[in-house]
Amino acid sequence: MNDSAADGTNSTGRDAGLPVGGLPVDSGDGTRAVRAGLPEPVKHEPTLPGPVFAAHFHLPGDPTGPYTYGRDENPTWTLLERAIGELEAPGQEDVRTLVFASGMAAISSVLFSQLRAGDAVVLPDDGYQALPLARAQLEAFGIEVRTAPTGGDAQLDVLDGARLLWIESPSNPGLDVCDIRRLVEAAHAQGALVAVDNTLATPLGQRPLELGADFAVASGTKQLTGHGDVLLGYVVGRDGEAMAAVRRWRKIVGAIPGPMEAWLAHRSIATLHLRVDRQNASALALAEALRGRPEVSGLRYPGLADDPSHKIASQQMRRYGCVVSFTLPTRARAERFLQALRLVDDATSFGGVRSTAERRGRWGGDAVPEGFVRFSVGAEDPADLVADVLRALDESAG
Repeated sequence: MNDSAADGTNSTGRDAGLPVGGLPVDSGDGTRAVRAGLPEPVKHEPTLPGPVFAAHFHLPGDPTGPYTYGRDENPTWTLLERAIGELEAPGQEDVRTLVFASGMAAISSVLFSQLRAGDAVVLPDDGYQALPLARAQLEAFGIEVRTAPTGGDAQLDVLDGARLLWIESPSNPGLDVCDIRRLVEAAHAQGALVAVDNTLATPLGQRPLELGADFAVASGTKQLTGHGDVLLGYVVGRDGEAMAAVRRWRKIVGAIPGPMEAWLAHRSIATLHLRVDRQNASALALAEALRGRPEVSGLRYPGLADDPSHKIASQQMRRYGCVVSFTLPTRARAERFLQALRLVDDATSFGGVRSTAERRGRWGGDAVPEGFVRFSVGAEDPADLVADVLRALDESAG
């Protein structure tokens, strides 16, 4: 599930001692997570080789083979790319995966490798906070940018003639969900490519390529790695030509992950299923506990049966994520609430094993109320976490 560095063609990696068969398609998520991307076993060798720190490789004669120069390819990346590909698209041998230095590096690689001056792209207007920065650069390059909300499949209304449709479902931070299959079918009928930001769902919650998308893109900084100590992004795609363009963009801008970061990410994926199941269950428990609080409004979690997105989410998601969003009456109330929490860090990002929360309005880039809180549920005991939140709500009332 990885291109060679030189020409973008699919490489099995057999000369590098990499896995050739992969896992059975019907493997469970836990089995897949702990085995994904591992090399063929070799006596006296580690089951997961350590990071390869190399800027160059021995290369006599013609520059052939998977590893030539450290900006193009690295054995540690290859194992991680195989692991992510096996999670995002089990059993699909034609899928290619590329890892990047951050989620925004991955997002930018798709946008700027697939679009040209005169093209049109459709972006969500309620998506990740850095998308407006990408929009400004796209427009500077002569690319038309159209936007619409995620909810209600509103992007369909501005799709005509677009070259690329960018979907973020669930959206960050509002947690709206769109019908990915429906949008993909409409986009493909018009000849447009579709990329889905899968960061909030993770591959254990949603598989965009199985829903028809051309690209699955994500920040591995979040729940995929889950410990708040790695910046990483990735792109998974089925079309060889399109992914070769993404690879060229990575090479041109040098948006590559460090070997240590790639190794840490691969190591962390082994516990992804454990973390996701615990965090998702706790997120639902927290959302249900917040339901009855009179000071809480705008509560969103796709796993709640009465959430506006639950019906469509349940048709395309296998897990609903670890993020709960809600609004407190004022900015001051939200800040008092965050200060009163004992088990939750006031920090940005999400998906970590330690719960975090923040008042999103402090950044100024999201169209949310001043009291809007994005809460990322960690792996603490759910009863302890819920008790801490309810206590903090009580204490912040005065």
